[in-house]
Amino acid sequence: MKTLLESSKPFTAWLMVGIGWVALSCPALAALGGDVTSVEADRAHMKAESLEVKQATAYKVHAIQAPGGTIINEYVSPAGRVFAVAWHGPFIPEMPQILGSYFQQYSAAIQAKRPYGRRPLNIQQPGLVVQTGGHMRAYFGRAYLPEMLPAGLKADEIK
Repeated sequence: MKTLLESSKPFTAWLMVGIGWVALSCPALAALGGDVTSVEADRAHMKAESLEVKQATAYKVHAIQAPGGTIINEYVSPAGRVFAVAWHGPFIPEMPQILGSYFQQYSAAIQAKRPYGRRPLNIQQPGLVVQTGGHMRAYFGRAYLPEMLPAGLKADEIK
């Protein structure tokens, strides 16, 4: 006769899988494509140490420094929408957090590219561009929505 603990192992395993799927399917607090209020939500979620805002001609850059040292720049249009994010530092940021509703598209693109090995990742799809690279303790990347780039801003300026 099985003990209660032995009979609950499959249930516990399925419960953990279910919790994982729910956590992944919950929308991120905000990020790429979100509004300007999402920047503060991201800072709070990351338990970031600082937030600095730099004004450019046609957009603002909100710089968030995560506790591990990674800096995430969120580019906000005059209409108050996050049209790009970029990062650099010793750790890769939480991609579901910074990509928001675009994380599913990003995940599907990665699955389609497998195996991609240790090369830089370059996803260029209609409506989403994600480019990442680096090595241990020195990662960088950017993600942007091409149709939302302000006039005159070149993708290479997103850093």
